[in-house]
Amino acid sequence: ATGKILFEKNPKKELPPASVTKLMTLLIAAEAIESGKCNLSDIVTASEKASSLGGSQIYLEPGEQFTLKEMLISIAVGSANDSCVAVAEHIYGSHEEFVDVMNQKAKALGMKNTNFVNSYGLPAEGHYTSVYDVAILGREALKHPIITELTSIKEYDLRNGEFKLWNTNKLLWWYEGTDGFKTGWTQEAKYCLASTVERNGLRLICVVMGVPEVRGHFQESMKIYNYGFAKYTYKEFAPAGSKQGEVTIQKGTKPVVDLIADNRVGICIEKGKDKDCWVETKLDPIVVAPISKGQKLGELIIYCGQEEQLRINLIAKEDIPKASVYKIISNTLSNTYSLKSSLFF
Repeated sequence: ATGKILFEKNPKKELPPASVTKLMTLLIAAEAIESGKCNLSDIVTASEKASSLGGSQIYLEPGEQFTLKEMLISIAVGSANDSCVAVAEHIYGSHEEFVDVMNQKAKALGMKNTNFVNSYGLPAEGHYTSVYDVAILGREALKHPIITELTSIKEYDLRNGEFKLWNTNKLLWWYEGTDGFKTGWTQEAKYCLASTVERNGLRLICVVMGVPEVRGHFQESMKIYNYGFAKYTYKEFAPAGSKQGEVTIQKGTKPVVDLIADNRVGICIEKGKDKDCWVETKLDPIVVAPISKGQKLGELIIYCGQEEQLRINLIAKEDIPKASVYKIISNTLSNTYSLKSSLFF
């Protein structure tokens, strides 16, 4: 997702998000797992606080245990408020600390019209966000495959099949290409939905909040997606990980390093207007070892006409250690000999 806005209405109005809040909860959990702070196989124990919550839940008993993965599934699929608290306490020691991390992340992402008071979305004074901010959150969530993996599960059997979870996001059944994110409803927030759909390489994110009609959040989202897929297309220039050039390395164990795109190289563009698009490559002029795999050494910029559409980092495909003094001298002598050979023979 490039962040290009295809349609908007009151994008920065502060609104209660209800259980769409849980998308941030899942993001914080995903980052904790990826950093090694916790593991999906961890055993999570429900506290008195977790078991006392109302609203949508899996009716945790104090002391009841599930793996972290099952707790996250119950949040993503069943919108379980009690599981949110159990997960928050497991990862950060307290629900309050977890919510602080949620707000820190929101600030880091540039979610300027957002403040979280809890991890589950029940009404609370000062708990709000905007459709624009949730779209930012959705873009970030897409960087973590576990989130779409969890939020695309349609149904799940908990407690050895005694408790059935059905995903509250009905677009998973109703709209082709839907593969993630979260619904929400409270009397105050009304019906809310943050979702994502991919068709033919074009991935869109749609956020609707404050819809009064039952199932209206699904209907409005499908209308917006229909508009987006009818008017826009995805133009790919190169897949993620593809070689996009090479740079010369000074004082390295190898003379050059291949550069690859750190993401797929493509843009969302209005249909019929993709013929005037072109790509510019900018490489760092002087690169000295050591070089780390994944180190940014250039950029690939996509233009349509003279308007910049997208920048993709070009990164080193492998580590290039600094050569020994002996190797550097040897390479210098070899280059000198090769130069003389080309001049005199």
